Amino acid sequence: MVRSYLARLRSVLTPDGTLVIGGGEGARGPWFGGIDRQLRAMLLSRSKGQQVGTFICKENPEDLLVLKDLIEAGKLTPVVGKKYPLAAVREAIRDLESGRAQGKLVITL
Repeated sequence: MVRSYLARLRSVLTPDGTLVIGGGEGARGPWFGGIDRQLRAMLLSRSKGQQVGTFICKENPEDLLVLKDLIEAGKLTPVVGKKYPLAAVREAIRDLESGRAQGKLVITL
């Protein structure tokens, strides 16, 4: 899965492009938990001229308030790819896992 995922991402980069993988993925990796994908991506990409970096953050209330203020002021606009009703959560998860999702997915109540 990682090779296919990385191959798709690298295919849209320029030969000297940079890919930044953001966030963690929970405790899914057998050795390194949530950073397993990022570590494997960096190792697998060493044969290409492209660079791979990672970005993991821990959100805090102060940062979220700053984001809220920026959104309310119209200075930051989240990209919403698709909205799903609560009854379609399974479809949303399938779209996310398959790579079909673009932007943020929103579940409406």
